[in-house]
Amino acid sequence: MTAIRKTAVEGPVAVKPLGLDGDEQVDLSVHGGLEKAVYAYPSEHYAFWQARRAEAGLAEIDADLPFGSMGENLSLSGLLETEVWVGDVLEFENCTLRVEQPREPCFKFNAAMGFNTAVKSMAQSGFCGFYLSVQRPGVLQAGETFALHQGPRRISVVERFNAKMFKHMR
Repeated sequence: MTAIRKTAVEGPVAVKPLGLDGDEQVDLSVHGGLEKAVYAYPSEHYAFWQARRAEAGLAEIDADLPFGSMGENLSLSGLLETEVWVGDVLEFENCTLRVEQPREPCFKFNAAMGFNTAVKSMAQSGFCGFYLSVQRPGVLQAGETFALHQGPRRISVVERFNAKMFKHMR
């Protein structure tokens, strides 16, 4: 029903035009494809989600919230939605990814997180992560660094996310 709870992998992973080798999406009408090949999520937001889950009474049930729990197949450190613009490029040693759009949470996110206000929390916090297209296929490995190259700076991930959330809330 959902591929949200992903798990970490060891060693290098092939990055192809449609995403990471071994990754899957359940609903291809809204996930995956060339512009949503890779879903990146800032690791800095995990403390926020652990706190929201604790407020919902889930801390004792499942205290651990490992990377991949947001549905991302790329957990990043040091790059937040507030610092990213559509068109920016993340250059890793052996592949290059381009920022395409923010993630829009769906009802399945509530179920995956275990509480019925998870989507609302994502909308209010803006902690949405962002989808990437594959500009240069290759391989990725945990712990790799990347360089951020600025794109045209026409619309930020935050601006696009807020516009989409406002549209859905009308």
